[in-house]
Amino acid sequence: MTAFVLVSGGHTGGWIWRDVAARLRSAGAEVHAVTLTGLAERRHLAGPRTDLETHIEDVAQAIDHVDASEVVLVGYCYGIYPSAGAADRRLDRVARLVYLDSPMPQDGCSMLDQVREQMPQGAARERMLGMRERADAGGLVPAPTLAEWQAHGNLAGVSPEALARLARLASPMPVGPCEQRLRVSDAVAALATTGVFCTTGGTMDIATLEGLVAAGLPLVQHLADPRATFFELATGHWPMLSTPDELAGVLLRAAAGEGHRLAAPAAAHGGA
Repeated sequence: MTAFVLVSGGHTGGWIWRDVAARLRSAGAEVHAVTLTGLAERRHLAGPRTDLETHIEDVAQAIDHVDASEVVLVGYCYGIYPSAGAADRRLDRVARLVYLDSPMPQDGCSMLDQVREQMPQGAARERMLGMRERADAGGLVPAPTLAEWQAHGNLAGVSPEALARLARLASPMPVGPCEQRLRVSDAVAALATTGVFCTTGGTMDIATLEGLVAAGLPLVQHLADPRATFFELATGHWPMLSTPDELAGVLLRAAAGEGHRLAAPAAAHGGA
């Protein structure tokens, strides 16, 4: 049996996977939706020492408590950082690492480092880089208001009911995990991976990634590995809320090794 360990992003928790988890379980999968320390129903555990290492240990412990022999680890948005760190510590347990509308974490970089270096200029970027200034004395960034979700959340496809639930259940986010630099080995890049791009309002899709690989960008060359697969969802940044059926189907296909594969650069074949 395949087990999915689902790791959400900032201001949310395991509750956000409710509909996707139900569909995966109905297909016979084991599902564990992780709530990171300091978020959602674990918000009371947040403190000045809550950092990325705390969240990596949360995910590693979730993997340790899986009964199935194969774990498909799904990191969404910020959640890919603790997921990558935990995968590096549990290489023998993780069969596939899924990047769900998330960046590609790099050793030695924090989430905010990568936002600063890679995210296009705009209000969303500036809002993320201003987390420390918005944090309270305990290092907690207040949850967005409904108006702020609507302005900055890329909520394409999310129903009014789902948006209301998001705004109601959102929790403060510890800023420490976003500032701490991730430390991972090269073994993480060697794992079987799947990237899922949400293309409505997004900045990356399969065609763009193929162009980066073809251009020889070193950061993405390993993604031409046959074990790396890719999917697109025509929705905004919250597919677990907007298209849970489609997302569950994509995750099941990813676990089976399906998906689009990138062509290796011509130079790798000695092409002209």
